[in-house]
Amino acid sequence: MNDHRMTITEVAERIRVTPKTIIRWEQSGKVNPSKRDWRGWRVYDKNDLKRLRNFKETIIYEEEEVR
Repeated sequence: MNDHRMTITEVAERIRVTPKTIIRWEQSGKVNPSKRDWRGWRVYDKNDLKRLRNFKETIIYEEEEVR
């Protein structure tokens, strides 16, 4: 997975959220916007996947602390 690019659907499936959730995180400024390919489609690499997974885990952790 050195230069493997993933679509938003692939990333969403791996971190168990919907693609729309990732788009909302980007639009609200909670995570940095994704890179785009020549067509304007979002593309992600392994570092982006780690970053999004960590963000999701932070949200879950904060929600559990509130309960």
